[in-house]
Amino acid sequence: MQFKHPELLWALFLLLIPIFIHLFQLRRFQKTPFTNVKFLKKVVSESRRSNTLKKWLLLLTRMFLLAALIFAFAQPFFAEKSALQEKETVIYLDDSFSMQAKTNNSTLLEDAIQNLIKSIPKNQFFTLFTNEKVFKDVSLKNIQNDLLQLPPTAKQLKLNEVFLKANTFFDVEKNSIKDLVIISDFQQSMGIAKEDSTLNLEKHLILLAADDLENVSIDSVYLNTMDSDNLELTTLLSSNSDTENTAVSLFNGEKLIAKTAANFNTNKQARVDFTLPKNEIIKGRIEISDAGLSYDNQLFFNMDTKEKIKVLAVGNGDSDYLNRIFTSDEFDFRAVALNNLNYSDINEQNLILLNELERIPNALTTSLKSFTEEDGHLAVVPATQIDLSSYGQLLSNYYSTSYTQRVNYERDITGISFSHPLYRNVFEKNVVNFQYPKVSQYFRLKTNAPSILSYQDKDPFLVGSGGVFVFTASLSVENSNFKNSPLIVPTLYNMGINSLKLPELFYSLGSNQKVDIAAELPKDNILKVVQNEYEFIPRQKAFANKVSLYFNENPQKDGIYSVFNKEDFYRNLSFNYPREESELNYMDISTINASSKNESISALFQQMQNDNSINALWKWFVILAVLFMLIEVLIQKYL
Repeated sequence: MQFKHPELLWALFLLLIPIFIHLFQLRRFQKTPFTNVKFLKKVVSESRRSNTLKKWLLLLTRMFLLAALIFAFAQPFFAEKSALQEKETVIYLDDSFSMQAKTNNSTLLEDAIQNLIKSIPKNQFFTLFTNEKVFKDVSLKNIQNDLLQLPPTAKQLKLNEVFLKANTFFDVEKNSIKDLVIISDFQQSMGIAKEDSTLNLEKHLILLAADDLENVSIDSVYLNTMDSDNLELTTLLSSNSDTENTAVSLFNGEKLIAKTAANFNTNKQARVDFTLPKNEIIKGRIEISDAGLSYDNQLFFNMDTKEKIKVLAVGNGDSDYLNRIFTSDEFDFRAVALNNLNYSDINEQNLILLNELERIPNALTTSLKSFTEEDGHLAVVPATQIDLSSYGQLLSNYYSTSYTQRVNYERDITGISFSHPLYRNVFEKNVVNFQYPKVSQYFRLKTNAPSILSYQDKDPFLVGSGGVFVFTASLSVENSNFKNSPLIVPTLYNMGINSLKLPELFYSLGSNQKVDIAAELPKDNILKVVQNEYEFIPRQKAFANKVSLYFNENPQKDGIYSVFNKEDFYRNLSFNYPREESELNYMDISTINASSKNESISALFQQMQNDNSINALWKWFVILAVLFMLIEVLIQKYL
């Protein structure tokens, strides 16, 4: 038994007072001889014995009465040792899209919120955080309405991120019991839990399981083929159950323009093709009806008028192969001789290719330096005979590059840097055996730029990064057969495509994206992104002939957004939620080190309350005091 106010037990010494009084009242009286009346003596003797018994009973009753009152004021109680320690409670509530799975005629998230409201004591203070929101040091009444209106989010914290974030909410200085409650369906996308030793946490896991795990999702959409009049749009769907088919609808804005059925194969995958007219602006939305997760039942995309990428080849080298690569449907390609170059045209281009110039004039070097500083892209193809000093003056501005000497030996181009951004999504696998292109002579290069293509002796044939690329050999047919190699098309084509980052069919929310808008903005003007009443200003950087937009945190909702400058419309951009949570694959929480693993929110909080409960006994001692008071009354009356 423990006491809330043990210092009051000193009052037990007050029990000496009734003892002293009693002893005073029971002191011996001196006998005085009197008339010897036998009957009177007997009555007096019996009366004295009765009074002595009564006084002893009253003494004991009053002592017990006083002791009971003293114990009641000291407030005795029974409790576990942990119940007396200070406690901090932090709750992580997973509000990701996978928590939209159904259970008990509601979603996992809604069910979890209702159980939290029922289970958390009304006067308890705690911290609750979700994937995006934080409610610090609050009671249930402070956040109840916020919890009831909590929407699901596309963001999903990893388990180690949950632990690290929870650590920031606990008071490191307090010697308290730190309870971390994690409420989630524990999708595999949360990753593997890593032990964190910064704080000694009592981790309680609550696994929420859905009644029905069937889900069909729209995974992606892309342009498959096109002809002069039409193009084919391919949509990919997936299911985690043995679904036979589902209806797929295609909208342009709010207008339904096509509807078909997607038939799933044995791999639970489906493909649907739509034919659309070419060169038509389409604000597309593909939609299905599915009882599983709702966030992946639609996918937005848009098709706007495509900006042509401006490519300028300067020099007297062969440009026929460049015309075949930089076709008119995607590029605005021009080839000019050096003596016909209009320097004012340089800053209007996206990619400039120096096509086998023997010498680079100082004026061109200055213009190209200014051009690349404005995010223009540059490719340098040397002639077989060049002025090393003029080339050095230009190339020294990029990765300290310079040609050192000419090598008159034939070399095969055998090395390919498959991981270089220039070849992203070009090769399905690393190619180790193909017909290697070769050169008759080349220039050795001193540079800090990464190598993209190299000879068998590791000398570079092509280096570059950040929009500047340098070849070490002439591409003329007299010097190299590289023009006939399969590498020529993806190499130069990707140089052109990457020089202006045109918008794609759609983007995934939450990922770092860069979009180039071909626009020449007046000074201090900016672009804004608008959807209905919602608008925001993305991070952006203006150049001479384009504006680069960077998307990360915004937007947060899927849909089609429009890019404006004041009242001038430029183009549409589509954003969709990532599809990682659509697979509904879950972790085995038995592998996670935790103090407890539960399937019920109410059961865990009930157990925590039981561990923290204190059985107060002061009421029983008050009852005892009243009882002894009644006993004293009875003794006074009947004895």
